[in-house]
Amino acid sequence: MRKWVLEPGKSGQDALVMKEAPVPDPGPGQVRVAVKAAALNYRDQIILNGHYGQGVEEETIPVADGSGVIDAVGAGVECWAVGDRVISVYFRDWVDGPPPTDRLGFGLGSPGENGVLAEYVVLDANRVTRMPQSLDFVHASTLVCAGLTAWTALTEEHPVTAGQMILTLGTGGVSLFALQLARAFGAEVIATTSQQTKEGQLRQLGTVDVLNYRTTPTWGENIYASTGGMDKVVNPVGGDAMTQSIMAVGAGGEIAVMGLFSAGDAPLPLPVLMSKGASIRGIAVGSSKALVQLVDFIDQHGITPVVQKTFALKDAKAAYTAQASRDVFGKIVIDMTA
Repeated sequence: MRKWVLEPGKSGQDALVMKEAPVPDPGPGQVRVAVKAAALNYRDQIILNGHYGQGVEEETIPVADGSGVIDAVGAGVECWAVGDRVISVYFRDWVDGPPPTDRLGFGLGSPGENGVLAEYVVLDANRVTRMPQSLDFVHASTLVCAGLTAWTALTEEHPVTAGQMILTLGTGGVSLFALQLARAFGAEVIATTSQQTKEGQLRQLGTVDVLNYRTTPTWGENIYASTGGMDKVVNPVGGDAMTQSIMAVGAGGEIAVMGLFSAGDAPLPLPVLMSKGASIRGIAVGSSKALVQLVDFIDQHGITPVVQKTFALKDAKAAYTAQASRDVFGKIVIDMTA
């Protein structure tokens, strides 16, 4: 089989190498998945470049998000059968409830844990779950990290309800999932972008308004002035967008933040946050139970994730380049069948 690995001691795309390897056999309690598609996330760029102390120390298969078909089961596995269509589960030990911060790690395809960028992978039986019946493999692969992160942001602590106002920042995978899911909940969505060419695409997905944060740097203040404040702000951008996120959120609202792009240098207007009685909540993808709930919701509401472009397995480096581009709109997926 073919697989991509990250080699230790290197960073950037120099670390990404395709190799031939024997097809692995599942051990007790494991399944083998014939991978059909793998979706990239910004965190894969972090691991590729060794940021945040996430450089690999041994040869590692990257990427967390995969879909495929179980083609072999190990001893003792009764919950899965050959032919089952599945997606990967991001974290090893988070089944339900709050995240187990003492052992959470950085998910599949990170230091110490092989991922799914290979034609066949062996995973523990609890590291896969049923994929949506309504989606093909390419679209299903996008749920594992970006889809689940958006789901957790919208459904935990301050769950979104019909008629609420939601703000999503940017046009990456998490933001577009949040837009689509929030619309399915019956909420109204405002979005931001820096590119005029994307405004029409966002409106086609159902936003009631789009603000260009380059031409309107006080976008949060403008949104608050025109709406009275957002019930929820989904911020995958990070610290640089936090000040205006605080300005945009309404009384008793929530800012769900999962951005790793920037820490932010400016002091936050905490008195504004306090005066609104609003809160900031960090999002760390989500539990395996939440992923099952997301799969069911996708099937019930007929949601099709936004995929910008697919690449063949041999073109994985080009896929990484595309995912890192500021022009990205939705997900970049590696189609193993191409």
